Order: sequence, then structure tokens, then C-alpha cells
Amino acid sequence: MMKSFFLFLSILTGYAGYSQPGYEINVTVKPFTSGYLYLAHYYGNKQMLVDSAAINQQHKAVFKGATSLKGGIYMIAWPKKDGYFEIIIDKEQRFSITADSADVLATLNMTGSSDNDRFYSYLKFAQQYGKEMQELQEKWKASITKKDSAATEIELRKKADELTQFRETFIQKNPTHLLSSVFRVFREPAISEKITDPAARNFYYRSLYWDSVDLTDERLIRTPVFQAKLDKYFDEIVPPAADTLKMEVDEVLFRTRANEEMRKYVLLHLTDKYINPKYMGQDAVFVHMFNKYFIPGEADQWLNESTRKFVFDRGYSLMLNVIGEKAADMVMADITGKTRSLYSIQSPYTIVCFWDPTCGHCQTEVPKLDSLYQKKWKAKGVKIFGVKTDGPNDKWTEFIQKYNLNDWTHVYQTPAMKEAEQKSGQPGFRQKYDVYQTPILYLLDKDKKIIAKKLNYEQLDEFLGHRFDADKKN
Repeated sequence: MMKSFFLFLSILTGYAGYSQPGYEINVTVKPFTSGYLYLAHYYGNKQMLVDSAAINQQHKAVFKGATSLKGGIYMIAWPKKDGYFEIIIDKEQRFSITADSADVLATLNMTGSSDNDRFYSYLKFAQQYGKEMQELQEKWKASITKKDSAATEIELRKKADELTQFRETFIQKNPTHLLSSVFRVFREPAISEKITDPAARNFYYRSLYWDSVDLTDERLIRTPVFQAKLDKYFDEIVPPAADTLKMEVDEVLFRTRANEEMRKYVLLHLTDKYINPKYMGQDAVFVHMFNKYFIPGEADQWLNESTRKFVFDRGYSLMLNVIGEKAADMVMADITGKTRSLYSIQSPYTIVCFWDPTCGHCQTEVPKLDSLYQKKWKAKGVKIFGVKTDGPNDKWTEFIQKYNLNDWTHVYQTPAMKEAEQKSGQPGFRQKYDVYQTPILYLLDKDKKIIAKKLNYEQLDEFLGHRFDADKKN
């Protein structure tokens, strides 16, 4: 069993138990005679502290509360939080445990919890299974001939089948047990071998992925397996295109509709995943969720004030600059004071660069951006619309002259323009383009639709290269 443990004392939403008769768990763990034992449960890939209990001279601590605990896999952690063992808490919430911390699995004795009797029968089976699998793997590594390795591979497959069979038999005998719900999460969709096309196999795998999982069983939130299943689906199984992801987000949330706790968990977890996504363009998934679930108020009761502000600020910023949508126009003053508009730029591709001449990162990146522009992009008709976000005008013009950025259209927002914008109640360029740092680069097509955003100059060069190649073919 695991020998390290860290208790996360707070998460986005607080702990709340069932309004049922309560719980009392008597725990005797040698050799501890002082300090506290801690009771916690999983919450996705985190652990949440629920209770603590003082240890007496007889190694005993009692976790007790008037409100019943929510079903899930819990942990009882040592005084120094350097070790723990797991238990199941579900309908049975009054029971006793004795064990020795040196080897909990071998010494544990449970009274009053049939759920944990079954759980520990499985853990003992799994321990023996793991030992035998390791021996077979070592045997396979030591194989000298192909015949020997092939024979060992057959043994490995048979051994793997034993684990699957154990789980399936357990489910049949204990259909409502939490462990059965966990085992269903482990099930892999069965795809016919007749389907050989990779794309078709992926489609069928995806269509069957959630069939064995009860997405209304909120106990799964408090296990270490559900979040991994959810993340695998969206990170590895679903194609990364934003439109497909939006559809799948809605489908998974639809399956959770009968259980508020599960729906809350899935919605907030996927919000966290796509509010600052790994891949360009996937913030459109968050914008979709923001419009469909947050603006109507579904999540209001699940968010504290600061989290709600963050989500709504990001939502209103990102919904204005989704890839594929037309970029917001910007009308600002150039170096001479003349008014210039982004939409006045006529070009097959327009790079919008938000930068600050006093920003150290900009001082490094902007000249490199211009170097690529001069060498590779300018001849293709690309133009750059540079927007000063901060910094004094004299530093701005000095930088432009020093690095000979004369082929750009340089603009900034005058104080009068900013004041007029604020009086009108219109969002500023920072919100329209989600400018929270510099430099930030956008790439627009001839119609000023956003086709890439927030790339560095090297990524932008690679992206433009692909676009130029595609333009040649067309």
C-alpha cells in the first residue's frame, strides 16, 4: 500500500455530509499512542480532510460525527501524514478497525463493516495477483528463445484474465457495492475484431466508453479512478477539434443530469480543463460551457464569489475572440496622431501584436518577430498591426526607430479614446483580445477572422508556413 500522503485542506467547494444519523469509526493502530489520526477521502486526484481524532495510550482513536459521511473511498492517515490505509465508507458508518501500521493488509481486522470485508478480500487478492504478475514479467524478460517468451506471454494473458474475471464475478455478486462501481470504471469497451479501420475503431470505442459507468453514482467522485477515466476520454479519445469537444462535453453532462454532485464535479472539472486549455482554439469549449451552463445560472450555487468572478471575467473576455470568428475592430492613433483602424488593413494575413516597449519579454521577442516578417512573411503580403498596451510614447517611438519597425502599422489608445470608450460602456481592447500579458500575437485572415492566437513568433512562423503551402495547393 502507498506510504506517502498529503492532505489538501481546501478545494473549490466545501465538504457537506448527508443529513443522516451520523458515523462512528473506532480505529486502533499500533504503535501510535499520541497525536492524531486523520480521516480524508478522495476528490478526483486530490484528497480532502474530513475529520481528525486524538490517539490514546491504547493506540485508539474515534472518528465521530452527527452527520453521515458521503460514500466513497476514504483514507486513515498517520499522525505525521507519512502513511495511510484505505477504507470504504458507504451505508455502514459504525464499525471498528484494528491494525498494525507496519503491515496493515496482513494485520487488519474489521468489525461491523461487510463493505470493508469485501474490499479487503479484493486487496489481498490484488496483492497476490501483483506478486505473481511481477514474477511472470521477470520470467518473460529472462526468456532466451522466442518459444519461451511466447509461452510466458500466454501465461501473462491468462493471469490478466484472472483479474478481469475476479472483478466481473464481484460485480455479479455485489451489484450495488462501491467497489463494483469502481470495477465498472475499469471496463474497456469490446470492439469487434472485424472492425479494422483505426478511425472506425476509435468511433466505436468512443461511443461505448461510458456504457459501463454510472454517471449518476456520486460515490465515484470520492475514489481515485473516476477523474482519470474522465481525463483519458477528453485528452486521448475524443478528437481535439473544439466542435467535437463541445458536443462530448454536453453528452457527458447530460448523463450526469440526475445527480447534482456528479454534475457539479464534471462541470467544474471540465471548466478548469478548458478555461486555459493546452491547445490553441480549445478555449472555444469553455466559451460554449460558459454560455450554456454559467450565464443561465446553473453553477451559481457551486461557486464562491472569487471563483465566480474569475470564471465570468474569463468567459466575457474569451467569447469575444474565438478562433473562426471575426476579430473586433480597433480604432486607435498612430505615431503621428492619425486615426487608424485594424479593418483598414488590406492583406491576405494580418498579424496583430500587442506589446509594451518597457516589457523585457517584448524587448526580446518583438525584434525577432520583425526579423521573420522581413525575411519570410512580408513578401507574401502579410502585414503587422502593432498595438502598444502600456509604456510612455517616447519609449515606444525610440524602440520602433532602434529596431527599424517601420513596416508595421503602429497604434495606441489615447487617453481621450479610452475615456470615450469607458463612457460608452464598451469593452476595451484588453477584454476583446484577452490581453493579460505581452507580447500576445493574433493571426487574422483576409476577412479579419481569427485563425490563430497566442502563439510565439516561432509557432506563428510554422503556422504561416502551413497556410502558405495550403494556399499554393488551392
